[in-house]
Amino acid sequence: MNHYDTNLDKNAANYVSLTPLSFLERAKDVYPNYEAIVYEDRKYTWSDVYKRATKFASALEKIGIKKGDTVSFLAFNTPEIFEAHYSVPMTGAVLNTINIRLDANTISYILSHSDAKVLVVDRQLHLEVKKALSKLEKKITIIDIHDKFADQSKLEKIGDLEYENFLNTGDDNYIWKMPEDEWQAISLSYTSGTTGNPKGVVYHHRGSYLMSTGSAVAWNMPNRLNFLTIVPMFHCNGWCYPWTVPMLNGRTICLRNIDVKKIFELIDKYDVTHFGGAPIVLNMITGAPESERKKLKNKVHVLTAGAPPPSIIFKKMKELGFEVMHVYGLTETYGHVTQCAWNDDWNEFDEEKQNEIKARQGVRYPNLEGAAIMDPETMKEVPKDGKTIGEIMLRGNVVMKGYFKDKTATDKAMAGGWFHSGDLAVMHPDGYVKIQDRSKDIIISGGENISSIEIENTLSKHPSVSIAAVVAKPDEKWGEVPCAFIEMVKDKPTTEKELISFCKETLASFKVPKQVVFCELPKTSTGKIQKFELRKKF
Repeated sequence: MNHYDTNLDKNAANYVSLTPLSFLERAKDVYPNYEAIVYEDRKYTWSDVYKRATKFASALEKIGIKKGDTVSFLAFNTPEIFEAHYSVPMTGAVLNTINIRLDANTISYILSHSDAKVLVVDRQLHLEVKKALSKLEKKITIIDIHDKFADQSKLEKIGDLEYENFLNTGDDNYIWKMPEDEWQAISLSYTSGTTGNPKGVVYHHRGSYLMSTGSAVAWNMPNRLNFLTIVPMFHCNGWCYPWTVPMLNGRTICLRNIDVKKIFELIDKYDVTHFGGAPIVLNMITGAPESERKKLKNKVHVLTAGAPPPSIIFKKMKELGFEVMHVYGLTETYGHVTQCAWNDDWNEFDEEKQNEIKARQGVRYPNLEGAAIMDPETMKEVPKDGKTIGEIMLRGNVVMKGYFKDKTATDKAMAGGWFHSGDLAVMHPDGYVKIQDRSKDIIISGGENISSIEIENTLSKHPSVSIAAVVAKPDEKWGEVPCAFIEMVKDKPTTEKELISFCKETLASFKVPKQVVFCELPKTSTGKIQKFELRKKF
C-alpha cells in the first residue's frame, strides 16, 4: 500500500485546470485601474478589458457559440484581436486567427476546414474576404471591425454586424467558462502551407499557460513592462504574449502596421521596454534614415525569431540601444521554445565572436522538456561537435496537440516520441544549437551539403547588402549550386562580381554563390523570405 496515493485525490480545492484566462481575471482584480491596452486614441484599463471580453463572450454565446466551436479572426494588431484571446475561449470555443495577407482561396479553405461559425474581420480586408466568402458552401456569421485608423479609402462593409455594437449585446454579468480539462483546445493556427494546403495547429489551455509563464522567466520580463505588438497577433497568437503580458500587469501598445517611424515614435511616447520581431523588422529599424529615428531614452529588450538572423544585426541593434536575444520555435510549439541564453564567460570574446554566438538558436526554454539534434532515420543524437548535421527534435508541454483533422501528419510529426521540426542544425560542445537550414533549403552541390544560412550570413556583412536569400539553382555538372538574391541598402550600390569576391574571402569555393540577382525579396507577413518563390525562377 502506497500512502502517497491513498486518500490524497484531486479535488476542487487542490486541482484547477491551467488556463491563461485566469491571468486576465487576476489583472482585473488586482490592478483594475491600471492602463492595459493603448491604441491610438483608445485606452483601456484591466477592468475595461475584462468587461469587454466577457461581454463579447456573452454575445457569442447568445448567437449559439459553444464549447468546441471555431471563431475566426482576420484582424490587424488592434484591441479587438487582443480581446479575442480571452473572449472566444471564455465560451469554451476555439480562437482561429488568420494571416491577413492570405489570398481568397486560402482564407476560404481555412474557414471551411476549421468549421468556423463566426468570422470577425477588419473592413480593410474586404476585397479578399468577400471573394473567400463567395467560395464557401455555408453561411457563417460575419462581424466587421470598423477602425477609424484604417486606410479609409480601402474600407467597405462586409457583414451585417459590427464589433462594438455586437459586443454591447452581451451581458455585463456573464459568468465565463473555465476549461473542463486543461487539454481542451484554446486556439487553432494554420501553417504557411508553401506546398499544398496549410495545416491547422491546435493549442491547449495548459500549453498556453506554460508558454506564458516560461516566456516571462526566460526573458526576465518585469512587472509593469511596456510591450509593443510588432509580431502579428495572428501569428502563433502573437508568440502568446497577449496571455503573458496581463500576467505581469504589463501595458500593451498596439501597432496596426509595421512602420519604422511609428515604431520609434511609440517607443519614445510610451517608454516601450519590450517587443518581438523577425530579423527583417530589425533590419528595417537599423536601416531607417536618421529623420525617422528617435534616440532611445532607455534600453529596449528585443526578441528576434522567425528566420535565422545574420550576426551583423546584433551589432547594428546594440549601437542603437536595443538588447536583442535570439529565440527559436515554430507554429507547432506555441512560438519560441529555445533561446540563446548568455554565458558570462563569453564577455571576454571580441564583438564579432559574441555576435556569432548570439545568432545561435541556443538552449531550451524552462517550459520545454527536451531539445535535441538527431538523425531522423535512427533517432539517435548526433555528436556535439558543431559540425554533424541532424534535425532539431523537441518534446514537452508546449508542443501542439496535433494537426486539426490530420492524424497522418500528426503521427509523422510526433514519430518516436519527439516533434520533428524539419530544421537541420548542429549541436555545439556547450549544448547550444545552431541551425544550418530547413531540410528543404539545404543545397547539395557535388555531394557536399551547403548551408544557405551560412552564405546569407556572409553576404549580410557587406555594407551594400540589406537582406540576402540563397537558394539552390539546378546545375548540369554539380546537380545544384548556390544562387544569391539580394536587396541592396539604399544609395549603396554594388555588383555581382564584387559580392562574389567578398564571399571568396571567407567561404570555401564550393559555397560561393555562382550567381547574384538583385531584386526585392518576397516575404511573408511575419518577415520570412519566401524561398519557394525564389526557387520558382529556376
